[in-house]
Amino acid sequence: MVNRLTPREAMYYFLDEGSSTVHIGMLIIIEPTAESGDGGLDYQSLVALTEGRIQFAPHYRQVVKPVVFGLARPVWADDPDFDINFHVRRAGLPRPGGAEQLQDLIGRVLSRPLDLERPLWEMYLIEGLADGAMAVLTKTHRCLVDAGSPELSEVLLDAEPTLAASVEDIWMPKRSPSSVQLAVDAIAEGLARPGELVENLVGGNGPLGGLRSLVRASVSQVTEVLSQLADSAPDSPLNRATTATRTFAVASISASEVVRVAAHYRCTRGDVELAIITGVLRRWMLSFTYTLAAGDSVRVVLPLGDRAIVGEDDADVDCNTGWFGEDGPGFVTDLPVGEANPAVVIAQVAGLAERNAHTASRQAGRTGPLLPELGFVPFGELAARLFTSWNSHTYNLPIEVAAEPISQRWLRGVPVRGMFGVPALLANRALAITVLTYTDRVEFAFLGDRGVLDDLPAMVDYTHDAFDELRPERDADGG
Repeated sequence: MVNRLTPREAMYYFLDEGSSTVHIGMLIIIEPTAESGDGGLDYQSLVALTEGRIQFAPHYRQVVKPVVFGLARPVWADDPDFDINFHVRRAGLPRPGGAEQLQDLIGRVLSRPLDLERPLWEMYLIEGLADGAMAVLTKTHRCLVDAGSPELSEVLLDAEPTLAASVEDIWMPKRSPSSVQLAVDAIAEGLARPGELVENLVGGNGPLGGLRSLVRASVSQVTEVLSQLADSAPDSPLNRATTATRTFAVASISASEVVRVAAHYRCTRGDVELAIITGVLRRWMLSFTYTLAAGDSVRVVLPLGDRAIVGEDDADVDCNTGWFGEDGPGFVTDLPVGEANPAVVIAQVAGLAERNAHTASRQAGRTGPLLPELGFVPFGELAARLFTSWNSHTYNLPIEVAAEPISQRWLRGVPVRGMFGVPALLANRALAITVLTYTDRVEFAFLGDRGVLDDLPAMVDYTHDAFDELRPERDADGG
C-alpha cells in the first residue's frame, strides 16, 4: 500500500516554484556555553542528535515521488540513498559575525530551493557569531509539516536541560516503487473508483488538466472568489511579481514591556504587536513616498486563534503543543498605516481586529486544495498558479503568530537564547512576517523578496522605533 500525500500536502508540493518559498523553519540562537553535561554542541553531535530524533518523524527520510501523467497524487517513499550529512550542513560567518552577516547568510540560504529529488529539508549549524554563540537554521518544506507532523526544530529542542536517553535506531529503507509501479497502482485504484480515474485524467495534475482548468471550480468557490475580489486589498508593492531571491531580518523586544503597554491602552498583547507592525510598515512606506493619506491601509491575514491569547500571564504559559501546526482558519484586517498618532493607531488596530475576527465575511477557512472531496489536487502546477493569482487580491501581507508563548528550550543541553520563525513566502507576496514569544522576548522575523525590499534590514530599527512611540512614558513626556 503506497502512502500518498494528502490533498493539502500535494497542494503545497505543487506550489513550490521559482518565485515561491514553500519552506518554513526556525532560526535558533544558542548561548555561547562551551560545555554542557553532555559535552556541548558541535557539528558531529548535532548530526548524531538529528539522526536519532528524525526516526520519530518518518517523512524526514522520505522523498516525494510524482505519479506519471498525474494519474494520482504523489507518494511518500523511503530514500534508499539517505545521507544525513547532506541535510545537516555547516556554515561560518565572516568577521565580525554580527546580525548583518548572520541575516545576509540566512537570506542566501532561503533563496535556494530544496532539492526535490531528496527528503525536503535542510539544517545549518552556523558558527562565528561575534560573542562566541552559534545559530541553527532549520529549513523544512511546508508539505512535510502537515497532519500533525512536526517541524524539525520541534523535534530537536527539549523543554529540559537534561538530554534524554537516545533510542537505538536501526533503519532500513523500504524498496522504493518504480514509476511503472506507481502508475499501475494509480490505475488499479482508479478502476476501483472509475469516476475518479476519469476526473484525474481530464481535470487532474497531468497534461490534460489545463483543458478544463477554468470551469472546474464549484459554485461555492466561484462565489467566494468573487466576493473576495469585490473587496480586494489595497494596491501595494507588497503584491508585486516576485523573484526567487530572499532577504531576512529579525527584531526582538521585551515581552514584559509589551504587556505593560497593553495594560496602559487596555488592549491585548496581540493588538500591541499589530500596532508595532503598523508602525514598521508606515516607516517603510514613507521611505519611498513623501506622504501617506490619512485613510491608507495595508490588509493583513492573521490566524483566527490569535484573538484568544489574552492576559498578562501569557509569557509564563508553557506551550506543550508545537509552534508549527496545521494552518487553521484566519481573518483579514486592515492596518492604518496612514495614521501618524500612535494612540489612535493602537485604538484602530484593536477595534478592527476584534470586529473582523468575529465577522463572517472577514474570516477565511484553512488553506486547502481545490475540490478536496475528490481526493486529489486538480491540474497540479496550474491549480497552484491559479490559487496564488486570485489569492493575491485578498490581502497584502501574511502574518504568522505562534499559538502560545514558548518557554525556555535547550538544544543538546545548551540553552537557547532566541528563536525566530521563518515563514513561507508564496508568489506575488513580497513580505511575510512571523511573531512569536520566547521566554520574555517577542521575536519578529521578516522574510522579503530582495527584488522588492532590498532595504529589509531597516525593518529592525523600524520595529524598535514603532514600539518606543507606543510606550506610556512617551505620552507622559509629551513626545
